[in-house]
Amino acid sequence: MSIGSALKTATPAPVRRVLRAIRNRIARKSLHEGLSEKDAWQLNFWRSRFKIDNSAFENSHYERLMLAMAEESTQSFTKGKIIADFGCGPRGSLVWATSALVRIGIDALADRYADEFTDNITAHGTIYVKCTEKVIPLPSDFIDVMFTMGAMRYVDSLPTMCSEILRVLKPGGELIGSFDLEMPGAPSQPQRLNEMVIKKHLLNNLEIKSYRTSETANEDEETYDHFFKGRSSYRPGQEGFLWVRAKKPI
Repeated sequence: MSIGSALKTATPAPVRRVLRAIRNRIARKSLHEGLSEKDAWQLNFWRSRFKIDNSAFENSHYERLMLAMAEESTQSFTKGKIIADFGCGPRGSLVWATSALVRIGIDALADRYADEFTDNITAHGTIYVKCTEKVIPLPSDFIDVMFTMGAMRYVDSLPTMCSEILRVLKPGGELIGSFDLEMPGAPSQPQRLNEMVIKKHLLNNLEIKSYRTSETANEDEETYDHFFKGRSSYRPGQEGFLWVRAKKPI
């Protein structure tokens, strides 16, 4: 799950303000761990989130969120399937999907998360896989259901990582994604996405089953409240979100 989404989803406004202050301080710190600015920013964000969650990442909200993205009422659609979350973070985004055959979290910092949050990571019932900015180290045609939540904004090369997501999806497999639209880029978030770019590099290669857009939520709302409350309106060019479910052709 992306940092921006984690910052707001199921997090009270006062806590979000504290997290923003921590995030801004981290961004100004010198890098001393052999990480890029982007990776250092993300790792330190999760360190601060870990402290706020009292050393046990809170992940109960993921089931409601990911089922809503999939437009499913239960997890039965994952039964017996290999599912994954691209850009998962260390919080346990797939712990709810107990019907799945295999759960895989894919993240460029998976090894660092395993070292720093070991007890949490090993309790998630999930295989964590470290990817790079060039490759997801999984076989082609391997994943039945690929989730991703806001993570595409953080990749260095959008065409490369979209191509990798398509490669590892099985024919007939599904992508269930949330994408940040028109949100300004930054060193930690190099991509400024819009519907055209997402379609060009990803969705034009898939059969779309569901496509929903929404403007951003208000300060006192959860990130995706407009979807949950059925009042999702969006004008191209404004900041917002895209929720999509699409199938890789057989």
